[in-house]
Amino acid sequence: MAIITEEEDVTKTIDPPGSKESSMKNPKRQSQNPFPFWFYFTIISSLATLLLLSLSQNDPRSWFLSLPPSLRQHYSDGRTIKVQLNPDESPLEVFAAESGPIQSENVVIVHGLGLSSYAFREVTQSLGSKGIHGVAIDLPGNGFSDKSMVVVGGGDREIGFLGRVKEVYGLIQEKGVFWAFDQMVETGDLPYEEIMKIQNSKRRSLKAIELGSEETAKVLGQVIDTLGLSPVHLVLHDSALGLAANWVSENPQSVRSITLVDPSLNPALPLWVLHIPVIREVLLGFSFGFKKLVSLRCSKEMTLSQVEAHRILLKGRNGREALLGSLKKLNHSFDIAHWGNSDAVNGIPMQVIWSKQVSDVWIQEGQRVAKALPKAKFVTHSGSRWPQESKSGELTDYIADFVSAFPRSIRRVSEEPIPEKVQKILDEANAGGDHDHVHAGYRDAYGLGDGWTT
Repeated sequence: MAIITEEEDVTKTIDPPGSKESSMKNPKRQSQNPFPFWFYFTIISSLATLLLLSLSQNDPRSWFLSLPPSLRQHYSDGRTIKVQLNPDESPLEVFAAESGPIQSENVVIVHGLGLSSYAFREVTQSLGSKGIHGVAIDLPGNGFSDKSMVVVGGGDREIGFLGRVKEVYGLIQEKGVFWAFDQMVETGDLPYEEIMKIQNSKRRSLKAIELGSEETAKVLGQVIDTLGLSPVHLVLHDSALGLAANWVSENPQSVRSITLVDPSLNPALPLWVLHIPVIREVLLGFSFGFKKLVSLRCSKEMTLSQVEAHRILLKGRNGREALLGSLKKLNHSFDIAHWGNSDAVNGIPMQVIWSKQVSDVWIQEGQRVAKALPKAKFVTHSGSRWPQESKSGELTDYIADFVSAFPRSIRRVSEEPIPEKVQKILDEANAGGDHDHVHAGYRDAYGLGDGWTT
């Protein structure tokens, strides 16, 4: 017997593939594109690396340890000298590289903007081998000398959001969390002016050193006096003439002779490009860009390692800001004819060493300088506007021959004043006529005793 059963009709509803219910019933794992993650990760890592590098550049110890061996060797061979530009400011450290016997003729080399004593290392060493004491200094803002100074008290200077957060945090650490609240309860107002006064009085910042003719005169005078070099044979390269001319005019008795190496009011290195935001990062951040700039205007004979050393010194420790600040203070209205024929400078022997290989325009400029200084000896060299690297031997020979043509300099030695106690003993001895007592008293006063008598 057949059994007939009734089945309920099951109606299957087929949802469209793109509907919301279909996607909920049949969830599928969507594949994610990893490209955005790695893209942003790379950008953030690069920015963090650049930030750390920039901070390490401002750290003197980290910067020094990152120097190539040639620069570290140059620094170890030199010395630092303290100079005081202003009485109310901390003294600055000026780097000087020396070579040759100290008791011989002293040649002081002053570099132009964009260079340092490192550029003249071979010249000073060659002068030393010829029996001449060569001294090349780094003007403040250049090379291994100080390039910035600490300024206390920022006034109304804007320091940005992060700077203010740091100052507020320091104020809370010093005064306590509830200091401002207590002041507000007592006075009924937030002590905003007092907070700003405390902030401004303790604010410390680094300011780039801007070197003009006045500052250069102070540096030269103090370095020469500290090392006991006067009188000196002065060598001024490139834009150093505009920086050091005032000191020469004010101290002609301290100058035995002057040698000008391709002097110009416009530095050979086109510093104006360092004002342009993107270009300056490329030029100072990469060796090939800076070498292209140097070969265009300064020297085509320099090797990549030489150019790299100059780039590192120029960029490190905020050197760009100091260099541009000094460029602004450079006296572009300086008249070389008026200076050279002035009463103070007219009697100083002078020679001009000029490049004959740069361009016809530069040769014409040399002819103009020769006419402006008719009493100066004029010679030419076969190098570029930075001849001290590729033509150091030729440049040294010109300087050494010129210096050796003069009689030996008479060194001015400043005698130390005799202490009052010693002077009293000497006066008493002279009055009594006892010469033996004079010598004994002088030795005893300095603790030498009778054991030093002969």
